[in-house]
Amino acid sequence: MTDERAVQVRIEAVYRAESRRVLATLIRLLGDFDLAEEALQDAFIAAVEQWPRDGVPDNPRAWLVSAGRFKAIDRLRRRVRFDASVRELAIRLEGQEEDPVTRALEDSVEDDRLRLIFTCCHPALPEDAQVALTLREVCDLTTEEIARAFLVGTPTLAQRIVRAKNRIRDAGIPYAVPERAELAGRLDAVLRVIYLVFNEGYYASSGSALVRTDISTEAVRLGRLLHELLPEPEVAGLLALMLLAEARRPARMTPEGAPILLADQDRTLWDPALIAEGEALVETALRSRRFGPYALQAAIAAVHAEARTADETDWPQIVGLYDVLLRAAPSPVVALNRAVAVAMRDGPDTGLALIDAILERGDLREYSLAHAARADMYRRLGRRAEARDAYAEALAYSTQQAERDFFALRLRELT
Repeated sequence: MTDERAVQVRIEAVYRAESRRVLATLIRLLGDFDLAEEALQDAFIAAVEQWPRDGVPDNPRAWLVSAGRFKAIDRLRRRVRFDASVRELAIRLEGQEEDPVTRALEDSVEDDRLRLIFTCCHPALPEDAQVALTLREVCDLTTEEIARAFLVGTPTLAQRIVRAKNRIRDAGIPYAVPERAELAGRLDAVLRVIYLVFNEGYYASSGSALVRTDISTEAVRLGRLLHELLPEPEVAGLLALMLLAEARRPARMTPEGAPILLADQDRTLWDPALIAEGEALVETALRSRRFGPYALQAAIAAVHAEARTADETDWPQIVGLYDVLLRAAPSPVVALNRAVAVAMRDGPDTGLALIDAILERGDLREYSLAHAARADMYRRLGRRAEARDAYAEALAYSTQQAERDFFALRLRELT
């Protein structure tokens, strides 16, 4: 490999490893998302031009931040002649210290990436905008990739991101980690966004593919980053939950893409390294005694992971954990999952009564998996006609093609 080619390879590696960090710092220094993205591109263009000639700097990230900042100042100087609104920003940037990078790179909890995550997940932004902005700015997914993942048009997704950036600018949303007194409430929004991203990748809400590995992988990467920067018990709990779920991914589908239920999965395909990492995080979170819903869900996933076969699952422990979870974070879906666990412990007739009560309240009337759980209870009780009716309802409410195919197969088996 020639020296020039070696430098190009190094630049590509630096981009993969450092570009999001550089962007986060530039956003803080420049105070503008779009200007920071332009500065990032300019900095790497400068690196492609200069590093083969001058050599790779000892601290590539600091070099890129400084280069990007100076390129942004140059851009603003040119724009001032045509747009007076940028004059104040240009004056402010030119008045900064010559090299404001060192302090930014030495931050620990006040890391720029952490600031960026909290900014993207600010409660003043709509939830769909929080998800889109986080994937774009923190995870570096393209607008087209995010649009495909959430089945919206690229122009619609792009407008959503633009509106979110404008809202941050116009509302003066601070680019900062909240004070400790505010952290718990703001952290909830960040964790919810990461959880939503993971769920969409792990079990797509609609479309032809059951799993979007690229999206769930990004969520895990984001969870690792957040835990590295802010090792709170619920951050550990969410990361554990995602890792334990990801450990089962190789066994979740047939080669044709059809779903395989947990009880039918080949557990030798589960990833033992991810399970061990997830279980260690669960133990850490639970020992803190400051755990919440994510750690409890991770504890349930850990009990499943400990069972070598489906028959060895400790269902009484799982029901107990669901009882605690239902008190900590009551929701119809948690109640449904608890009902299924009770059915595994006490029998399908008991579970069926609980599911019927949930559906009668109307909470999950259009939730396909609630009708599928009800159908499975009827199937286990040998009540084939009721099982067919329930699977037909599940099929009617499902928008996920692999899921629909599975329900249709169950219907054919019962006919």
